[in-house]
Order: sequence, then C-alpha cells, then structure tokens
Amino acid sequence: MICLLPRQVVPPAMRILRPALVPCREPRANNAMNRGGLTRGGRSRRIAPNPLEASCHMPTIARPDGATIYYEVHGSGYPLLLIAPGGVNSQVEIWSRSAFNPMKEFGDEFMVIGMDQRHAGRSPAPAVAWDYDQSVADQIAVLDALGLQRAHVMGGCIGCAHAWRLAHDAPDRVSGIIAQDPVGLDETNSLGTFFRMFDETMRIARSEGTEGVVAAAMANPMFILANGGGPFAQRIHDDEAFRQEILAMPREVYIALIVRYRDGLWPDNIPYFNVPEEWMATCPTPMLVLPGSDAFHPTGIAHRMCREMPNCTCLDVDCRSAEKLPATLAAIRAFMHEHAT
Repeated sequence: MICLLPRQVVPPAMRILRPALVPCREPRANNAMNRGGLTRGGRSRRIAPNPLEASCHMPTIARPDGATIYYEVHGSGYPLLLIAPGGVNSQVEIWSRSAFNPMKEFGDEFMVIGMDQRHAGRSPAPAVAWDYDQSVADQIAVLDALGLQRAHVMGGCIGCAHAWRLAHDAPDRVSGIIAQDPVGLDETNSLGTFFRMFDETMRIARSEGTEGVVAAAMANPMFILANGGGPFAQRIHDDEAFRQEILAMPREVYIALIVRYRDGLWPDNIPYFNVPEEWMATCPTPMLVLPGSDAFHPTGIAHRMCREMPNCTCLDVDCRSAEKLPATLAAIRAFMHEHAT
C-alpha cells in the first residue's frame, strides 16, 4: 500500500507572482494525427468551444534564434515540467495518446507544465541541425517565464533524454525526474534503430528534390506518422515563407542538413545519447523509472539505470497495465511529494 503525503505547499521561492491560472482544456486533435489513424475510428472529433479558452494560460516564448516555444499550465502546486514522447514530435498533445495523461492525473495537486519542443507542434524553429544546448535553454526559458527556480521533470521516450540532459546542464533546476520509457542503446538495438526514421525524407529529396519533401509535409506534417516531410514538416505545413525557404534549398544541402539534424538528435554516445555514461552512474537527481519494452525503449536500459545510478528506482515493466496503473500513479505522486524541495 502506498501512502500519499499531504497536499504540497509551494515554498516561497517556487511561487508565481501572477494572477491565478485558469485550467487549460485538452488541445484540439491535430488533423494530421487524425489522418494517421490516431483518433478512434479514424474520424476526428468535434470539440465544443470552451468558455475558459480565452483566459487559459497557453503562452509562447520568443527565443533569440527566432524559434517560438509554446507551453501551457494546468493546476497549481509544486511544478512538474513535462517533456513529451514523440521524438521530433515531442509536443503536448502526444500525452493524450499515452497510457495516462500527467496533465489530467496530477493537475489537482501540482502545477503541470506542458511544452512543445522546438520543431514540434506549436513551437516553430529555424531549419538548423538539432542541438541539445538549445533545447535545454528552451526548457529553462519556460521555467524562468513562470518564475520557477526548481521543478520536477517528467519525460517520455526522448523526453527522458531531455530530462537527464537538463539535470546534467542545470542540476539546480531539477528536483526529481520521472522517466517513462527511457531511450538508449544496448545489445537489443543500434543507432540504425533511431536513424532509420530519417531515411525516407532523404530518399524523397534525392529522387524528387525539396519539392517532394514539401509535398509530403503538406500531406501529413506529423513526422512520426509520415517520415517523408522530415523534421521540419510542421513548419513547412504551417508557414508559407518557411516553405519557400525549404523549396529554395538544393537537394544536397537539404540532405546534409537532415544528416546533421539526425546526428544531433541521436548522437553516437552509448548508451544514453546526450550525457556521458560516467555522469549517469553518479547522477544525484532522484529518478523514478517506468521501463519500456521495445527497440526504441529497451527494458535493459531502464534496469541499467536503476542498477547503476545512486538514487534511481524502477517500477515493473508492466506498471501501466490496467491492474497496476492505479498503484503506478500513486507511486509517481508519492515520489513527487517526497522530493518537492
């Protein structure tokens, strides 16, 4: 039996000096995701207008390099920053396709902050190679915009890599990590497992030029559903000026950019990609791990983390089954209360 601690009182350093925030409604389903079959029955649902939408706390942050970072806030209490699954499409709405949605589950006691990473969803960014230094700076910018010195971080899939890189670069900003389906390299996979998703956009560029890439992005801007549009597909789809920028690229330039982007997102750094193996073995940040069970999220990586890291606990591989999910949610809640400092 897992006992829950009393409702967390936010320390003065964590408080937000701004009016009370109105809970956000779940974002509208992306049409491209509906076309990809993620909506039940293959049909999009009509969502009734929400009278609170106009005052919902769903702002954006302009970044120095021209990117715009979208975030939204649900609930109040000790802060929990969410970094979504989805690889290139690490964006808020992916959580609604997860086994549970942390915004719904924990917004009653915690300030849950969802954000779209650069290039994903509502966070357009320049056509440049991926750089974790930039994404860490984006995440810190969100915390700064909310006046938060420290927060828990929950990541799913690639969001786990974001979370431990944030703890590596800014340890004073991260009080605890919940790692759902951590990515990594072990004997069950290879860099090719992660690189293959970029093959199609390069194939299209070689055979059809960037005109083919743009056509693929216009047909479906969700890279995880249709790789042909490449990692910039969402902005190609949404932004006419950016579309023309991509169309003006020679195919060789586009392909070289995709290779740099791919290698930046999934660096050849066994086993954790974006932080040193030696650092992970000594990382003091408390971590609760929900192991994965496929080639992108090897169970062995989760177990290695819990075996080698000094302050890391693993739940069962099937902790999100219908029978175990209530206890899992209680364990996450208890973890967040325990480490809310």
